[in-house]
Amino acid sequence: MKTQIKTVRSKKELKTFINFPIDLYKDCDKWVPAFEDDELKALGPDNPSLEFCERELYLAYGDDGKIKGRIAAIINHKANRKWGEEVVRFGWFDVIDDFQVACDLVETVAAWGREKGCTKIKGPLGFSDMDREGLLVEGFENESPFTVIYNYPYYGEFLEKMGFTKDADWTQRFIDFSGELPPMMKYASLVEQRYGLKVVRPKTLSQLAKRGKEMFYVLNEAFAGLYEYSKLSDEQIDGYVKQYVPVLNKDLVAFVVNSEDKLVAFTVTMPHISAGVRKAKGRIFPFGWIHILPELNAKKNHVAEGLLIGTLPEYQAKGAALLMFKYLHENYLRLGIKRLLLNPQLEDNHKVQTLFGDYNPLPYQRRRSYVKEL
Repeated sequence: MKTQIKTVRSKKELKTFINFPIDLYKDCDKWVPAFEDDELKALGPDNPSLEFCERELYLAYGDDGKIKGRIAAIINHKANRKWGEEVVRFGWFDVIDDFQVACDLVETVAAWGREKGCTKIKGPLGFSDMDREGLLVEGFENESPFTVIYNYPYYGEFLEKMGFTKDADWTQRFIDFSGELPPMMKYASLVEQRYGLKVVRPKTLSQLAKRGKEMFYVLNEAFAGLYEYSKLSDEQIDGYVKQYVPVLNKDLVAFVVNSEDKLVAFTVTMPHISAGVRKAKGRIFPFGWIHILPELNAKKNHVAEGLLIGTLPEYQAKGAALLMFKYLHENYLRLGIKRLLLNPQLEDNHKVQTLFGDYNPLPYQRRRSYVKEL
């Protein structure tokens, strides 16, 4: 089969790019689409990341005129400057079970990167850590949280056949909650007294938005040294606050402040809504909300997802996480939540890998970023 690669230019082609996986995964009950509106914002011309990123989107067509795959090419100049490398990223990679089509898509990204002076290709990665990243390599039998990538096993086989190798792994684990708090929780009051820390619960949407904005600044400091991270800009932060904060459940987020009311740590969780998002095909309107809304009820949905967690470096050894865990655990017990799917965490980030040790987390899924010299 001869592959024809076309560059996405129109809004109609962008929607085709976004919706291609819906047909590809129509028979897979583990895959979950991203929200269409979120994808339009991320891949459209108004994404604030384009202030320091370049990108092209490509669709692969077969002889029969049908779409066979898609891929995004991204150069994050801010990250490249920070890490001292010339990398072109590939993301939004989906393809039929055809090695040649996969090769043609990846080579298109590589060729574009070479033209721009890049010497390596890495992925799947997005514009920032707020985008879906990492190819699923373990845990195909588990339903994917809606915030992360799910893909067929042959994706990794194709990339390795092309000469890609592992660059970084994220592990994803889960915690099952019993009716009792772990013994470590007894030290929470000591942490509060010794370091002047406490959990605050925003009472209004404006207060929640304020903490939400502070949260991303903590994230920038906490994630500064992590794999391929580049600090979120003020424009990006404003966009994420507007996009996500209004839907947060105050019982499922925890903000820790010091004696000066400065946010020093946070964690964001939400109900596991993957089944509803899949039924809605990633579209909230006009009728997708009918499938999603019931799963947002934490009292009826007994599984939660961890989305983000971060602590300022100077507070990482002062028990801030303990206060967050205690607050969330008590809320989970009250709401009837019995399982938490942790967010993907870098395999070599030993601080976060050991953070949940008292809960004895178990493996759920593993994702990988691949790299290849150009």
